[in-house]
Amino acid sequence: MGEKGLRTPARKVFLWVRKQSKKVKTVLGAVTCLTLLITLRLLIHDHNHFFVLAELVHFIGILCLIYKLSTLKTCSATLWVIYMMKFKLKSSFMADLDNMHYWYLIVPCAVAAFLIHPATAHNFFFRVLWAFCVYMESISVLPQLRLMQNVQIIEPFTAHYVFALGVARFLGCAHWINQVYDTSGAYLYLAGRGYFWIPMVFLAEIVQTFILADFCYYYIKSVMSGQLLVRLPQPV
Repeated sequence: MGEKGLRTPARKVFLWVRKQSKKVKTVLGAVTCLTLLITLRLLIHDHNHFFVLAELVHFIGILCLIYKLSTLKTCSATLWVIYMMKFKLKSSFMADLDNMHYWYLIVPCAVAAFLIHPATAHNFFFRVLWAFCVYMESISVLPQLRLMQNVQIIEPFTAHYVFALGVARFLGCAHWINQVYDTSGAYLYLAGRGYFWIPMVFLAEIVQTFILADFCYYYIKSVMSGQLLVRLPQPV
């Protein structure tokens, strides 16, 4: 009775998707994203609303973390977080699982920022720093996702935040796509060094969206299965 009661249409579709091959799942994911983009485009005519929605979802994710921190009484401010990480919680750090080399991320972003940055009236250093922050933000979640993959089990509030971040990035990407669509592609060349800056920002949004898409899939999979903890596959 209980098992049949859970057989809602959405769950049936989800169970069918789970049985498909990885290639089919990838195609279905791409079709789903495209369908969502078209639906959002038809429902929301002002592309600035995408930006507002993205920030709102991100804020909700941050609220999940704030609730977690205030409930568990682990920290209350940035300095306190640093103190706890360096001293009281240092023994809980799993260095063997946090095995991504940060320089592999920092150096390519620094080189890209030096070569491609906004052509504004600001100081050269600040323009490069601006570009570096944009590129770095798009892949900054990789070390955390790698650690999560190694741990394989993610507690609820952290999972809620990362999922909210993924949804926010998708909406942010939709914001950019609609701007490009509304200007018939001209928006890609409105500003930037050698016409590459805006396309690079657009690419960074897409990269960050795809990086988080995999986690969002396993988050939805866990929720549909009625699990509080998100389980990730062993990294290759």
